[in-house]
Amino acid sequence: MKIFFSENRVDYSTYTFDYAIYCLKESQSELPEIYEKGFLPYTGNLSIEGDTFYLARSLRVDLDRFDDTSENRRVNRLVEPLNIQLEVIKKEDFDLNASDFVSLSQEYISQRIGDDNMSMERWQYILSRETGTHIFRFNIEGKLIGFVFAVLEGDMLHYWFAFFDTEYMRTHSLGKWLMWRVIKWGKENGLKHVYLGTAYKSSALYKIRDHKGLEYFDGYRWNQDIERLKNLCKNDLEPKFADEFKTLDNQNTFLKQL
Repeated sequence: MKIFFSENRVDYSTYTFDYAIYCLKESQSELPEIYEKGFLPYTGNLSIEGDTFYLARSLRVDLDRFDDTSENRRVNRLVEPLNIQLEVIKKEDFDLNASDFVSLSQEYISQRIGDDNMSMERWQYILSRETGTHIFRFNIEGKLIGFVFAVLEGDMLHYWFAFFDTEYMRTHSLGKWLMWRVIKWGKENGLKHVYLGTAYKSSALYKIRDHKGLEYFDGYRWNQDIERLKNLCKNDLEPKFADEFKTLDNQNTFLKQL
C-alpha cells in the first residue's frame, strides 16, 4: 500500500494545517491492514483507476465482544415470519446485470439515496472495484428483496452498501435487520471484525445504538468509548476553532498514552 497526504485548509492563527490522508491499495491481500489503519474505500471520482481509500472516523464491530442486543432481538422477531433466505455469493459468480438486481438498485437509489449522491454510473463504478468481493443476497421464496455489497478478505468484512425493498422498511425495520444479519454471519463464520463505514453526525447514531462490541478509529487507535463517540457525532456540525489535540485540557497526558 502507498499512503499519501493531500493539502487541505490552512489556519495560521491556530497553527492548524490540514491534510486529507489517502491510501492506494497495491494488492487485495492488503485489505485487512488497510481497514485496520482506519481507511475506507473512496469512490467519489469515477476516473480513478486504482482502488483508493480515505482515512476517517471508521466504525467496526469487534466480533469477540459482539452479542445480540434487545433491539437486535426485537427486529429479528419482526422479520422471522418472512422466512428470508441468505446466500453469500462471490462477485465473480454473481450476475450483476440480472434484471432483479438492476431494478432493485435503481429503485433504492431513487427512493433512498438520491441521484445527487449515487448515480447509476457511480454504482456501476463501485461494483467494478476489485475491493468489493461478495454479494449477500436476501430472498423470499426465491425473490430478491435485498442485498449487501461487501468486502470480504481474511478475517474482516466491510458492510459497504445495502439495498432493499423499501416496502419492508417501516413494518419490519429491514435495513436494521440486514446489518445485524451480516454481522451475525461474520460472527458465525469466525471473522474478527465487521466494518460499518463512517461514524459522523447524528445520522450515524442508529449504527452506534444498535450493536454491541463497537469501536471507532479516533486517529491513532480503535477506541471503545462509545459515549464519547455519540457526543462527537452529535456535535460534528458545530464550528471548531482548532483541531482536537489543541483543545485537550492536558495534552501531555494524551502524548504519554501514544
